[in-house]
Amino acid sequence: MENKKFNRIHLIVLDSVGIGEAPDAEQFGDRGANTLGHIAEEMNGLKMPNMGRLGLSNIKELKGIPVEQQPAGFYGKMQEASVGKDTMTGHWEIMGLNIDKPFKVYPDGFPKELIDELEKRTGRKVIGNKPASGTEIIQELGQEHMDTGAIIVYTSADPVLQIAAHEGIIPIEEQYRICEIAREITLKPEFLVGRVIARPFVGEPGNFIRTTNRHDYALKPFGRTVMNEMKDAGYAVIAVGKISDIFNGEGVTEAVRTSSNMDGVDKLIDVMKSDFEGMSFTNLVDFDALYGHRRDPIGYGNALQDFDARLPEIIGALKKDDLLIITADHGNDPVHSGTDHTREFVPLLVYSPSFTSGGALPLRETFSDIGATIAENFNVRMPEFGKSFLSLISE
Repeated sequence: MENKKFNRIHLIVLDSVGIGEAPDAEQFGDRGANTLGHIAEEMNGLKMPNMGRLGLSNIKELKGIPVEQQPAGFYGKMQEASVGKDTMTGHWEIMGLNIDKPFKVYPDGFPKELIDELEKRTGRKVIGNKPASGTEIIQELGQEHMDTGAIIVYTSADPVLQIAAHEGIIPIEEQYRICEIAREITLKPEFLVGRVIARPFVGEPGNFIRTTNRHDYALKPFGRTVMNEMKDAGYAVIAVGKISDIFNGEGVTEAVRTSSNMDGVDKLIDVMKSDFEGMSFTNLVDFDALYGHRRDPIGYGNALQDFDARLPEIIGALKKDDLLIITADHGNDPVHSGTDHTREFVPLLVYSPSFTSGGALPLRETFSDIGATIAENFNVRMPEFGKSFLSLISE
């Protein structure tokens, strides 16, 4: 564990914060996508001075954020190499994997064969079976569910199958058993769903509330990640937000749950104040879940500004030999058609209190360059994919 440049690396994924269409965007139906750029236009200028000082507008100029003449950090953008634009693919690639077989998404609901088998094995009818907001679909179908005992099945732009049920109608233990059955079914290659999620709720029609008994049934990553190597070498890998779910707990030494972006920042700062050697890995999901999919550019812009306002606290919690990396996992342009993710470059901002200057990083041809950089810093096995940029940020 010697020869480390940085004793701790804090990696923050701003979920879905893309920075312009990728070269292959047209293959994904995403020509013209530009999450940050379009939000800046809709907001008539983003007020993000702290990200600006790190070099955000130097990557791609954004309305309201001046180009920094002497950026405090290193800046660049990354291109996704894997054949997908979902949460799991993006995060797994960040940690050193290349996903060459995409997870399946279901914009028209799940196939009859899957639903028939789920009904047969659970003994319950399925209602819904369409892409939907979780809060909206329980208001729409909650009464029918309570009257019939049928389970509410829905999906999203991610490769997920979500099952909602009232805890007073289907006990939580049975809800979990139903999800375990769904997990078995969706592991079949013809379905290949990334996650099955239990979404329990309580309350009465017109006033249903989701409970904290959510449970994710994820796939394990298809190979060993840098997180596995870190954990096996005795380093801490502290997962904040939905990171542990995304990796099915693989390579995680401690998981910290969060309820919102701001709660995620609070929890991250608590982690940063603790004494550990290794990495923290945080996902801030509200950008994607609350604003990107709902095509709300103003809400998205305000959430970005709220994060930027907290960035001085995060930077203030850094130790001299800490490194901060801020990036994203895909795009979700809120002015683009539909409600899907968008195939985009993602920003890369890198900062340490030990830096005496910053500058531009060359285009990263895979998100795995982050994993490779972490692996080189901690002298653990390098991932098969990715090129470290550690030497480019070292004096």
